[in-house]
Amino acid sequence: MDLKGKVALITGAAQGIGKAIAQSLAREGVRVVVGDMALDRARETAEEISGSGLEALAMRMDVSQSGEARQTVEDVLSQWGKLDILINNAGITRDGFLIRMKEKDWDQVMDVNLKGTFNCTQAVLKVMSKQRSGRIVNIASIVGLVGNVGQANYAASKAAVIGFTKSVAREYANRGITVNAIAPGFIETSMTQTLSQDVREGLFKQIPMGRFGAAQDVANVVRFLASEEAGYITGQVIHVNGGMLMV
Repeated sequence: MDLKGKVALITGAAQGIGKAIAQSLAREGVRVVVGDMALDRARETAEEISGSGLEALAMRMDVSQSGEARQTVEDVLSQWGKLDILINNAGITRDGFLIRMKEKDWDQVMDVNLKGTFNCTQAVLKVMSKQRSGRIVNIASIVGLVGNVGQANYAASKAAVIGFTKSVAREYANRGITVNAIAPGFIETSMTQTLSQDVREGLFKQIPMGRFGAAQDVANVVRFLASEEAGYITGQVIHVNGGMLMV
């Protein structure tokens, strides 16, 4: 997919979907930066990738802090001289019924999921604009389109990421920068593994394919959107949900 030699920053990449994305891009010859607040786990992921003869660096970053986002981009440029791909994957949940939701639970989710996407995107745009090329992929969620009980904060943040994606795509299309979003359905991660068997079976019934997705299913789409083959795709939301939502 003509990705060899590209440089990618993946946020929230120490585990789960972010880790799968980092590994998938690295296998295509991309030099990957594993960005995460959990530096020890980020290092473990980077070492796994490097151990396979591929190129990876771990960097601690709190995406909710604009200064840290800018500093990470500067560090990437110091190390590898360019930045071609940004994957805004970092995200958190603080679930609860709205009537009992604490303001800090609303703010924390917005700070990471939405403001973090803004901070990192803003930090890379000057670099990508100068290069006249770039790929930005934002990880949204099916919940951002259909909502979910007990996740008003998370759903609102992911719906906002979708609107943000489309706006930035319009602003920077003439600079050779594509901006797209992926909306995963229920993906098998540490979070979904904690669900009870009854809840899992109820979810399976809503998914025509009858299973949760794998992190690699999302990583495969990221790999395509980051490639030259997706050069005429921007402002789109790609749904990876086993048919749970068809739009």
